[in-house]
Amino acid sequence: MFDNFPLWPARASTTAGNVDALYIFLVVLSTFMSVAIFVMILAFAAKYRRRPGHAAEQIEGSTILEITWSVIPFGVFVVIFVWGAVIFFQERTPPRGATEIYVVAKQWMWKLEHEEGHREINELHVPVGRDVKMILTSQDVIHSFYVPAFRIKQDVVPGRYTTAWFRPTRPGTYHLFCAEYCGTQHSGMIGQVVVLEPSQYEAWLSGGGTTGSLASTGQALFQQLGCSTCHRSDTQGRGPNLAGTFGKPVLLDDGQTVIEDENYIRESILNPSAKIVSGFKPIMPPFQGIVSEEQLNALVAYIKSLNQNPSGAAGSPTLLPAGTQPQAPKVQ
Repeated sequence: MFDNFPLWPARASTTAGNVDALYIFLVVLSTFMSVAIFVMILAFAAKYRRRPGHAAEQIEGSTILEITWSVIPFGVFVVIFVWGAVIFFQERTPPRGATEIYVVAKQWMWKLEHEEGHREINELHVPVGRDVKMILTSQDVIHSFYVPAFRIKQDVVPGRYTTAWFRPTRPGTYHLFCAEYCGTQHSGMIGQVVVLEPSQYEAWLSGGGTTGSLASTGQALFQQLGCSTCHRSDTQGRGPNLAGTFGKPVLLDDGQTVIEDENYIRESILNPSAKIVSGFKPIMPPFQGIVSEEQLNALVAYIKSLNQNPSGAAGSPTLLPAGTQPQAPKVQ
């Protein structure tokens, strides 16, 4: 309907229709109320204008009138709130099994890495009809990942992960912008999302340009940093066993319980003394300034991959998919 309207971006994701419907509802409602208010102002101004023998009567109170102008706007606001909340929670809850892509924002570029190990700069290739989860962080200042055609916008914050997801519905090439002022070349921090048919996407994946999966890179780095000497699968490890723990509650030494998600793993690597697991001592050194954002993403991906085979030993090559060989990480 709006594809040829110059001020209306293409609609190319499953959530775009819901966002547009709420937006149109708000525009129509605002227009209706604005017109109604101005019409009443003009009508009352004409009817009760100053002239001999005509005067407006003062109304001291009307219960019906007050209930009407209180209940109707309240009902409208509740509809807007519930509608917006439903869309918000839909956009904030990635479906299970979504393809994960790690994004590092940097003045002034987007660096993206697929689970399979493919790396891209200012360009993202995804298949049509598949859920895609973005795990985003910033290397310097606050950025914002914005794809108008998908109706998604997510702030990218330094020092932590934020997430966004989408399911593209139409093949094509769509604009990617930074929607948060991030410096003198903010306007040049642009890119594109290329949505391909599944067969084309598989052909693109098999085109080379990768030295191993993101998890295998993380495994090599895990061993290189000596993490496997403490995080073992037996009871002799000086650190917690990481196999099969992602997404599950972790009991801390202060009695609190937290969920092991991407941000918990990130914090535990950079500042391990922030949250000490119950039964263990704070002996792990911090890796702040030692590992890059890309390496940190690889370590997080590797620890998450341990859920696939929780019976294996942390740091063991058997935890990787068959035929995958760990690759030495590149420091950037």
